[in-house]
Amino acid sequence: MPIHLPRRAAAAALLIAVLPLSAAAQQPGNSPEARTARYFEAVREQPPLLTAFLREMPKGGDLHSHLSGAVYAESYLRWAAEDGGCIDLRTPRIVNAPCTPSGDSILSAAQAVANTGIYGQLIDAMSMRNWHPARLNGHDQFFNTFGRFTAADRRTGDMLAEAASRAAAGGVSYLELMLTADGRAARTLGDRAGWTPDFARMRDTLLALGLADSARVASANLDGVEARRDTVLACGTPAADPGCRVTVRWLYQVSRGNPPEQVFAQILMGFVLASRDTSVVGFNLVQPEDSRVAMRDYSLQMRMIGYLRTLYPGVKVTLHAGELAPGLVPPEGLRFHIAQAVWVAMADRIGHGVDVMHETGAHELLREMAGRRVMVEIALTSNAVILGVSGDEHPLRTYLARGVPVALATDDEGVGRSEMTMEYLRAALDQGLDYLTLKRMARTSLEHAFIRGASVWQDLRRDQPVAECAPAAGGMQGERCRAFAETSGKARLQRDLERAFAAFEARYASMAP
Repeated sequence: MPIHLPRRAAAAALLIAVLPLSAAAQQPGNSPEARTARYFEAVREQPPLLTAFLREMPKGGDLHSHLSGAVYAESYLRWAAEDGGCIDLRTPRIVNAPCTPSGDSILSAAQAVANTGIYGQLIDAMSMRNWHPARLNGHDQFFNTFGRFTAADRRTGDMLAEAASRAAAGGVSYLELMLTADGRAARTLGDRAGWTPDFARMRDTLLALGLADSARVASANLDGVEARRDTVLACGTPAADPGCRVTVRWLYQVSRGNPPEQVFAQILMGFVLASRDTSVVGFNLVQPEDSRVAMRDYSLQMRMIGYLRTLYPGVKVTLHAGELAPGLVPPEGLRFHIAQAVWVAMADRIGHGVDVMHETGAHELLREMAGRRVMVEIALTSNAVILGVSGDEHPLRTYLARGVPVALATDDEGVGRSEMTMEYLRAALDQGLDYLTLKRMARTSLEHAFIRGASVWQDLRRDQPVAECAPAAGGMQGERCRAFAETSGKARLQRDLERAFAAFEARYASMAP
């Protein structure tokens, strides 16, 4: 998919001018980091060399990834063929086994995959590959794909294996993956409970109906998914895939387009599950933010989350907010989503945040996000193909200029035909970001990851580590920092990232002009 190239020189000059605390404002020198930054600038206008550089660059975490959308269509089709599934060519979509081929409209998946023409058409239908904007807008093509691919429950572990292996190949060491681990259990309980605007009563009813028991089943489901991942990747054996070393945590996903009784039940499930299962670190709302029900009930859903946060204060929340653009919804629909996510739901992170400058009180909102350190998960490919927002129209540089923490994310790399290296490439070419800013964003991803434990950074904005990892104590390579990192899952990942950067910069420093 082509990457839009805006006025890169002007963008870079703007970035340097407005980021007093950014890496771009540091003094030049002859350190491995500075020489690596010079190499980056030397190859900026040579995309093949820049791509190779960015592929090897350590990238920290991917905090915004839907597991179903992270898988490439080729894998879904291969699994359908292996499992005896079918392809309904009228939709087109995968039909899980058992199924019966019928004439020319429903083929066995094995037969469809063996037909070169049909196979290519299916990949196009299940992704953004060869998408033609003149025929269908990117928003509809993107969201239509999710009804076309599916996999049996036992393939969720295979999906995790693919996502982890690709993450490792792209320099990503940590994943937070969105998945509805309980299937329809919470939604079914919501239907049984019925709707009442009395949130306390709603919660009591759902717990009485056995929601906590469903949470235990969801935890067991995740254990099975991770066990299957370990089998597929041969974890714990001499032939282990590098994906085995990627740390994975889960975000429970809530379907925001459903009736309020189902949404409340799922939000409660997210809080209960994250408070009991250490592998589940938070939750998020999914489905199109511009859909009729999502727009109608947005404020109600933020109040649900705000109420339950008071009862489960230790649970982290990240929310799709501001995945909107002018014309997609009426102007008034652009005015309040991020603000309510921040001030009403008290979100720890925001996903997308594209319409921020259309919000009422945008400058005050940015100050609040910077002050509270509400990080924004930036998905450049997704925003370009779904919303048509890229280049100078994207708010990434605005967030950076206002001191709001940001990190790059893939969103749905299988559907978008992307992966984390391509997100970094877009940030460099489409947004004009320099190496030191990209490095800071990689660090930010782990600083704002929901994984438990203390950070190695006392103040990441000023590159100040905790005492155990300070230069006087031997730095990130020192024994005191190693011992500190052993006490914290987050610190271990951060220290590993710093060690990876040291090795990476030692390699590229020698290639600098």
